[in-house]
Amino acid sequence: MDNIKHKLLVMSGKGGVGKTTIAVNLAYALSKKGFRVGLLDVDIHGPNVPKMLHLEDKKLLSKDNKIIPIKVKDNLKVMSMAFLLNKKDAVIWRGPMKHNIIRQFIEDVEWGNLDYLILDFPPGTGDEHISISQLLKDITGSVIVSTPQQVALIDVIKAIDFSKKVNIPVIGLIENMASDVFGKGSVKELANTQKLNFLGSLGLSKEITDSGDKGEPFVINDSLDVTKSFNDIVEKIIAYCKK
Repeated sequence: MDNIKHKLLVMSGKGGVGKTTIAVNLAYALSKKGFRVGLLDVDIHGPNVPKMLHLEDKKLLSKDNKIIPIKVKDNLKVMSMAFLLNKKDAVIWRGPMKHNIIRQFIEDVEWGNLDYLILDFPPGTGDEHISISQLLKDITGSVIVSTPQQVALIDVIKAIDFSKKVNIPVIGLIENMASDVFGKGSVKELANTQKLNFLGSLGLSKEITDSGDKGEPFVINDSLDVTKSFNDIVEKIIAYCKK
């Protein structure tokens, strides 16, 4: 981990807000800009990163007692619990077992030299979050994702509070699925109230949904409006990391 410049946690208070979609596209967008990127799926019970990158059938290899992460492209590597499971297997583990596998993901994976390690968390502030805060040093900060719904914002406040209590800087908030259906603007209002950076808003988009199902990050397509909006968010995150 000493060879990794920036460690970014992608969190959400509530499930179903598009957090993994943000993590996957953030990692891919950074790799498109020439950065060396690792993507660590810390969702032990519902690891979806491989599906979103069309890596479901990949198998892990090891070398010199180190696990070799799956390569998406020359400068993008991925590690996930999904690579260790059959597709239908449920993970029925208590905290200590999850802590041990997360320790392996950090200590026993050959990440090499990285500019960014993106960590995709399950929703909430549970065992996985605590383990990472204990095992990882010099975390650059957290990116917190939410839809504009009030029920989602209640849990965002808890994610913000978690970050503060474990001394992880909050890089900023992202509003996802902004629309007539879920509303728009409330995540920005919350960021202002909490005196945090608002990184940007993404609309409810069929392109985003289709890209996840196909296993192709939407940022691959530069012509999409959502890609342009997302690239603005990525630039703000890069600027924060340069401080």
